[in-house]
Amino acid sequence: MSEPPRFDRGHTDDLMSFLAASPSPYHAVASAAERLEKAGFRQVAETDAWDSDASAVSASGSGGRYVLRGGAIVAWYVPEGAAPHTPFRIVGAHTDSPNLRVKPQPDTGAHGWRQVAVEIYGGPLLNSWLDRDLGLAGRLTLRDGSTRLVNVDRPLLRVPQLAIHLDRSVSADGLKLDKQRHMLPIWGLGNDVREGDLIAFLEEEFGLGAGQVTGWDLMTHSVEAPSYLGRDKELVAGPRMDNLLSVHAGVAALAGVAGHDLPYIPVLAAFDHEENGSQSDTGADGPLLGSVLERSVFARGGTLEDRARAFAGTVCLSSDTGHAVHPNYAERHDPTHHPRVNGGPILKVNVNNRYATDGSGRAVFAAACERANVPFQSFVSNNSMPCGTTIGPITAARHGIRTVDIGVAILSMHSARELCGADDPHLLANALVAFLEGAPS
Repeated sequence: MSEPPRFDRGHTDDLMSFLAASPSPYHAVASAAERLEKAGFRQVAETDAWDSDASAVSASGSGGRYVLRGGAIVAWYVPEGAAPHTPFRIVGAHTDSPNLRVKPQPDTGAHGWRQVAVEIYGGPLLNSWLDRDLGLAGRLTLRDGSTRLVNVDRPLLRVPQLAIHLDRSVSADGLKLDKQRHMLPIWGLGNDVREGDLIAFLEEEFGLGAGQVTGWDLMTHSVEAPSYLGRDKELVAGPRMDNLLSVHAGVAALAGVAGHDLPYIPVLAAFDHEENGSQSDTGADGPLLGSVLERSVFARGGTLEDRARAFAGTVCLSSDTGHAVHPNYAERHDPTHHPRVNGGPILKVNVNNRYATDGSGRAVFAAACERANVPFQSFVSNNSMPCGTTIGPITAARHGIRTVDIGVAILSMHSARELCGADDPHLLANALVAFLEGAPS
């Protein structure tokens, strides 16, 4: 087996570029696809016959391929001579992050202020979106059915906080925000609400004809760039680390093992809509991953028996950010499990299956970390507090494949700007490479 790649702080530099270029799930999968294309991967259309050389890109032979659907991407590399029943090694992640998303009738305002009507997506820390310069990004659907990615990456919107002089109780009682009344961003001045104003602005901004936009999926993002932080720059502050940090590591790892002599078929599956339950055609609870894996088996001449054999030997690492011990709230953590930043990736465990990890899964991950010379840590929730969840249990239950929950420990999860260790991203990527490569033959 050829020598696997080794990532270092250059990987973290590239992560910050990836975060900045990916203000929405649609931009994230476009950025991922661009990186995979440079590594020799080619897009296949779900509407093509994958077992036919007449398709635009045949999926029946060896090589790297990927499928894009909305804000999700599934990419895989078939080694030369792989049998139809060859198992998969999957890195699972998600592309979406909590934020403020534009409503179907976005134009609103009051008292001389022009505002944008937004809906709360997922579970953001609402206070982190206050008094922050916000851009607007996502996709526009045009009259002819095509889509256009857009990104107004400059200060356009702001959710202003009420001055303390008008709410003296905030110091004693804490900040209380009403999601409907208090989270509307302002974007200008005007006494009249003009229907269609926001979309007309975007049409003009991106050179589209008036009335061409008939649908939109738009969301706010902080325009402040990711950056190193700390005395020795040992930390990274930036947006959407939950969970683009894992997406970026998965892309790098998959591209890094492509072309190697592998005992498994390495896969990256980055889904949308994890933050609100994963129940969509691009979410982990949808059919996308299973469909792609099955079609890959059948395109190589496999049968239902080959599909069953391949799935039985498959392992998925569900990679999502987790909680580093917080120095100001250490009592909120389990007293014997305190993951630290720059301590290596974390293995997430919950005996009630909020995470999918079991003992055999732990052994798979421990072996990968040992081969990569990467330290790892364990995370469990404080027994007195409810545990979050990931795509891990969904993936295990829906597809019947062994799944292990892992990630990188961060602070400020679900904030508009999160914090991680500067070494953890490349430590995760190195562990993922070792996992995708499999045990040396």
